Amino acid sequence: MENLAVSADFWRGKRVFLTGHTGFKGGWLSLMLSRMGAEVTGFALPPPTDPSLFALARPDREMRSIIADLRDADAIDRAVREAQPEIVLHLAAQALVRQSHADPVQTYAVNVMGLIALLEAARRAASIRAIVIVTSDKCYENRDWTWGYRENDPLGGHDPYSSSKACAELIAAAWRASFFNAPASQTFIATARAGNVIGGGDWAKDRLVPDILRAIDGGEPIHLRNPEATRPWQHVLEPLNGYLLLAEKLYREGGDHAAAWNFGPADEDAKPVKWLAERLIQHWKPQEIRLEIDARLRPHEAHHLKLDASNARARLGWRPRWNLETALAHTAAWYRAWRQGEDMRDFTLRQIAAFAEDATQ
Repeated sequence: MENLAVSADFWRGKRVFLTGHTGFKGGWLSLMLSRMGAEVTGFALPPPTDPSLFALARPDREMRSIIADLRDADAIDRAVREAQPEIVLHLAAQALVRQSHADPVQTYAVNVMGLIALLEAARRAASIRAIVIVTSDKCYENRDWTWGYRENDPLGGHDPYSSSKACAELIAAAWRASFFNAPASQTFIATARAGNVIGGGDWAKDRLVPDILRAIDGGEPIHLRNPEATRPWQHVLEPLNGYLLLAEKLYREGGDHAAAWNFGPADEDAKPVKWLAERLIQHWKPQEIRLEIDARLRPHEAHHLKLDASNARARLGWRPRWNLETALAHTAAWYRAWRQGEDMRDFTLRQIAAFAEDATQ
């Protein structure tokens, strides 16, 4: 099957409810949707970092932005009723492994009970046709093997974050089977599991690219916690493109696509942490910068993590458009433009346009 580019004609005028729009991935997705003419309502807490992609690229110029807490079931119910969405894209989450060790209760409250509040609101909204719930590649029971996990592999989670995402997968499956599976149901739920994303506008703590750039800016050594750990790296636009393709398939074709889906890079782009750090340094500032191993005792992290996305390739026509070297170049270019004082809304939209053009080739 040929690669399917996201259809602007499909998204034009669609009412979309997007949770997590103030975050890194949510900010990019907001701009993608608005660029195609979708009517977007965002629901999220304030931006989690300063600076943030949300503040710099201002996706809220062309969407309705609701700043509220996903754990507030009444607030999410009101917002869904008022928006009357046709499509729900759920990205809001407590998304950091180390934060889940520091505050496991908050992690489960957001990632589990927040999802339940959203799904209950969706049950009362007859307008909704498609729901895509974004979980994580870490939802699998990690066995540290070197081949990619498939959608039917066992779920699990060594840490609270990973476990909470496995719980989210089980919750989505239960609500799908219990409440959205009747013959008359016109609402279809799918889950999406993506790899480690990189791209401009990410300033989260304990993520590799922001940590590297902060160290470079501060003239400090770059500390790597797990330098030989392998991760499925991809530019943020890759899985977002997949989520939109999946939502369109759910809307048009229904139950055949109401399942779990992996969106991961090609096998050759699953690289060790140290390799990615060294390549990003070359793109960003190729002078001598020290890499040091952080030997302090840390919470457990998987050594090998890779996704098998053959199902998305075969049935959705999705495949990555930018290899890892290209993704690193675009990431470095974004932060360089920010440092030079460019209009980051315009710059981010130009990168989205370049990706969209490549996706149609």
